[in-house]
Amino acid sequence: METISGGQLVADALIQKEVAYIFTLSGGHITPIYQHLENSAITLFDTRHEQAAVFMAEAWGRLTRKPGVAMVTAGPGFTNTLSAVANARFANTPLVLISGCVGTDCIEKLDLQDMRQAPVIEPMVKKALVCHKPERIPEFIDAAFRIAASGRPGPVYLELPVDALNANVNSASVKKPHTVVSSRPVDLEKAEQIIAMIQQASKPLVIAGSGSWYADSSPELQEFIEKTGIPLFTSASGRGTVADTHPLCFESSLAIRPGAALVGNTGADLVVFLGARMSLYYIFGDLFSPTAKLVQVDIEPEEIGRNRSIDLAVISDIKSLLKVCNRIIDQKKLGESLPKKFRPWVLTLTQADQDGKSQARPGWESEAVPVHPMRLAREINDFMDRKDDIVVADGGDTQIWMGMTRTVRKAGHYLDSGLFGCLGVGIPYANAAKLLHPDKRVCLITGDGSIGFNFMEFETALRKKLPIVVVISNDLGWGMIRHSQELRIGHAIEDGTYIGKVDYHKLVEALGGKGMVVENPADIRPALAEAFAAEKTTCINVMTDPTTISPGSMALANLGGYKAQ
Repeated sequence: METISGGQLVADALIQKEVAYIFTLSGGHITPIYQHLENSAITLFDTRHEQAAVFMAEAWGRLTRKPGVAMVTAGPGFTNTLSAVANARFANTPLVLISGCVGTDCIEKLDLQDMRQAPVIEPMVKKALVCHKPERIPEFIDAAFRIAASGRPGPVYLELPVDALNANVNSASVKKPHTVVSSRPVDLEKAEQIIAMIQQASKPLVIAGSGSWYADSSPELQEFIEKTGIPLFTSASGRGTVADTHPLCFESSLAIRPGAALVGNTGADLVVFLGARMSLYYIFGDLFSPTAKLVQVDIEPEEIGRNRSIDLAVISDIKSLLKVCNRIIDQKKLGESLPKKFRPWVLTLTQADQDGKSQARPGWESEAVPVHPMRLAREINDFMDRKDDIVVADGGDTQIWMGMTRTVRKAGHYLDSGLFGCLGVGIPYANAAKLLHPDKRVCLITGDGSIGFNFMEFETALRKKLPIVVVISNDLGWGMIRHSQELRIGHAIEDGTYIGKVDYHKLVEALGGKGMVVENPADIRPALAEAFAAEKTTCINVMTDPTTISPGSMALANLGGYKAQ
């Protein structure tokens, strides 16, 4: 009788799924898997912290639109992943987290790293799976990948007890399913209704979110706005699905972004949400006119109608729906009349875009020392001007400043934590982006607070020869919290908001990387040029103005439960 171990079954199933990298930190409870992945087609990419491993897997999932895979050991290895898993859930990222755990015969015996893991993580994932029988491991792995990628993507947890990994079973008793779900449902009747509502509108706009990116709808979306003449805003992973440089794309849909977003969101009489969510970013729907008609298209029915009544709910794949809409526009010969009708609205937004950016220009062009953080963001934006350049943003205020500034020319080329606001994503995201795209320039801008979360991933970048460039906006502390406290209670509480000057660049030099410090805005661009020319992991420590308050800090000071009593 030919036998096979549980660990071998895991390795074989992952190889069958054509997994290229597993982001991981080793541990005893997953060694039975490691030993069968050694010298296999899969590369074990080891990080310095489990949180960083899951952040890398999350970035991989976002960038490839296929499940990123992370693997960790039991107990503290598992608990170290939780913030990153929650971030992936909020961002709808396809991800499979595999965790070892104590053997079933050692539960409640006070064995090493014993804890009930699945109940902890179950509310945070699409599905929590626990496989106790080694012969069923391929079934569970197939299910994990299928669930993570289908419908609205998200993280899936798979727990494998170490005794199941070590056990040997009869090979003939093992089922090895391999199912790929690719479903693109479309509501033909609702497509007709969308076009009818567009014909009745005077000031429509489209907001394309992460669902547009995961549906791979860029060509259809661009064709749709060009055929209708409707202005477009993008959000989350939808940024870049149509380039910000397109005349009908008015960049980010966030109202705090300098440009036309505030005028567009508040002035529209029809808003078409394409795979976007009615979140805090739109004041839970209150940002739009009470009289505006709302169309929400989503692959996930439960998402439609969150926070505000929707006039037309459409459960559909974005790409398939847009194909149908474009066909209807052609059939009805609306390609000339609609753009003419909406031209005054586009001109209004074009003027609003110019006015909004004019108001922000003093920050972008500031010569102040310490450096204005908006000037830093603009210098990075201007330098990273190639279509294939990848920019990652991490931090509180720092992420806000970059989000207010970055021109996204291509989808999948701008990353930040998103709505969960999780700090520490920066270096893992940048490392994953560079690993996936070794020929592209990758620049991370991060706050001095957030850089501390996963600082040793600098060492990972150096060890793995990933020449990322990391720019730290060093405002001496936790700027967003400091400023929100000043606005809310009249002063910042120094304990907990002040870090002080730290020579992060010297720490990176000590690890073997390149370090630079910048204090004058005129020196930012030369530092960036030198950093990328070095082709070595580099830290540029930029001393920025600690008194500059971002719109994000203002929003935090006035946010619901945070208001002073």
